[in-house]
Amino acid sequence: MSRLNLLEETRFEKLPVTVFTDQHAASINVAQRIANLIKAKQQKGEKAILGLATGATPVGVYAELVRMHKEEGLSFKNVITFNLDEYYPMRPDAVQSYVTFMNEQLFNHIDIEKENIHIPDGTLPENEVADFCLNYEKKISAYGGLDLQILGIGRTGHIGFNEPGSAPNSGTRLVTLDDLTRRDASRDFGGKENVPTKAITMGVGTIFKAREIILMAWNQKKAPIIKKAVEGEISAEVPATYLQLSDQVEFILDSDAASELTRFDTPWLVRDCIWDAKTIKKAVIWLAKTVNKPILKLTEEDYNNHGMAQLATEKGPVYNINIEIFNKLQHTITGWPGGKPNADDSQRPERANPTKKTSIIFSPHPDDDVISMGGTFIRLADQGHDVHVAYQTSGNTAVWDDDALRYLEFAIDFAKAQGNDASTLEKTYKEVRSFLTTKKPNQADIKELLTVKGLIRKGEAIAGARFAGLKDENIHFMDLPFYDRSKTSNKVSFEDDIIQTMELLKKYKPQQVFAAGDFADPHGTHKVCFNIILTALQRLKLTEDWIKDCWLWLYRGAWHEFEIHEIQMAVPLSPQEVKRKRLAIFKHQSQKDLPVFPGDDSREFWVRAEERTSETAKAYDQLGLAEYEAMEAFVRWEY
Repeated sequence: MSRLNLLEETRFEKLPVTVFTDQHAASINVAQRIANLIKAKQQKGEKAILGLATGATPVGVYAELVRMHKEEGLSFKNVITFNLDEYYPMRPDAVQSYVTFMNEQLFNHIDIEKENIHIPDGTLPENEVADFCLNYEKKISAYGGLDLQILGIGRTGHIGFNEPGSAPNSGTRLVTLDDLTRRDASRDFGGKENVPTKAITMGVGTIFKAREIILMAWNQKKAPIIKKAVEGEISAEVPATYLQLSDQVEFILDSDAASELTRFDTPWLVRDCIWDAKTIKKAVIWLAKTVNKPILKLTEEDYNNHGMAQLATEKGPVYNINIEIFNKLQHTITGWPGGKPNADDSQRPERANPTKKTSIIFSPHPDDDVISMGGTFIRLADQGHDVHVAYQTSGNTAVWDDDALRYLEFAIDFAKAQGNDASTLEKTYKEVRSFLTTKKPNQADIKELLTVKGLIRKGEAIAGARFAGLKDENIHFMDLPFYDRSKTSNKVSFEDDIIQTMELLKKYKPQQVFAAGDFADPHGTHKVCFNIILTALQRLKLTEDWIKDCWLWLYRGAWHEFEIHEIQMAVPLSPQEVKRKRLAIFKHQSQKDLPVFPGDDSREFWVRAEERTSETAKAYDQLGLAEYEAMEAFVRWEY
């Protein structure tokens, strides 16, 4: 690509951005740049002064630096580090402390001198913090400033812990954390109420003094804030936009984090496009939303005024384009998610045959099935398909402690009411209560407590699936081993999970598999569960003939929804079906009102589900299609 074309394509971007296919490749690139800096300084007999970040983003970079140290002899003897931030108050030996993080991810595995490591002190009395911060700045200056500062970015747009409202010339200081930042950290602390409200952070002005700044971001969740930071106006509301003022900054992104930048999201606004079917569909829907018109009312002037003149010229007349996209959207709508018997299925999302399909709905947690596709679940059962639900994990971390106690108390009282010996239950109850009196934030529950919590969620799942129309023998609890292993170890094998999933699939030989494609899930469980299913299907494809007739459909809804241009099957729900779905969700009482891990959406799960399906229906209506009460959306995944 010529420099002129590159400038045109990136004209909305106000700072340099490099995009890699995935975060692994990006992390290796950043690690190599750090290694090159260290080596160059070594050759000159100088120190390399690095500003380091914490959180999930730099983990891959640190892993690659450790590998280079162990396998290639990269030495850190001449390296001096200053970390961006630390929670306050925070003990250095706490699991959530950034001292612990840096030791586990990097420092314990390389030959850096301990006296060359600098991390803000979260144990100081508050009246000593200001002096500490001033001395932190002086130490950085005494070494001649930072050679390289690496950054992540929070969803508030914070860099370090410089939250919205931070000044561009701010120095190292004590700050109050934004509520969204604390919500994002809640899983590490066992609930938002345990996350510190303050932190010590380098200031924006401190970061700016670095001779080179690299900001890294991975995954779809970071895409909206990346767009604001790269293409938005400079604003204290998004502190990362201050980086637009620096000549030394570069953003390193994976393709998901970059996906909402104009050159990737709406490329027709910055360059000529290759107008394939997917791009045309996305562009026409985007245009209809932008000018607030139904698709069939879009004009050539609309196309010309919104960067789509090339499409009108190459594929027009525009009315023909409009009709084609309108028909494609129309053909995604079906009241027969298992296929309509004895019907022409050439324009339908699902096959007509076999008329009775075996469908397996995989649910990562014990409520994702009814929350995300409860209406379709009920419809499949009502239409006579052999529907199975497979709950992949117990979900036992997402139950309040006092709920578990209440169920134990009920079990004791019930045993006594039946004239049975309750001494064993009472012993367990005392052990659980004793544990809970000393339980630390984010501490793993003892086995007995996990068992009770798992049984609570199992009972709720059975009630929900029965309400949706399933027989008990079609309800499967997989309890995949990775879920409990991941509570005590970051290095988890998924082989036994994959084998277990393969066995279930081989037993029932489904024509349809439904899996959660809601990768915005803050736990990360959805993505792990999907990868297990996908690997199982890919392996079976090598040996099983039936697999060629097995379609994989992804659902969303608990955390966010598919974009309209992505949807390949939209199942409309009547007001009565919406109510039935709501009642199925209500069976999960431990998740009602206030779940343990609500994410950054304060609405109850049933409210989220109803409002999202309603919004999908409204979007179809506004594009000129039929008006429905609600719609559940699906995307077919080719494996």
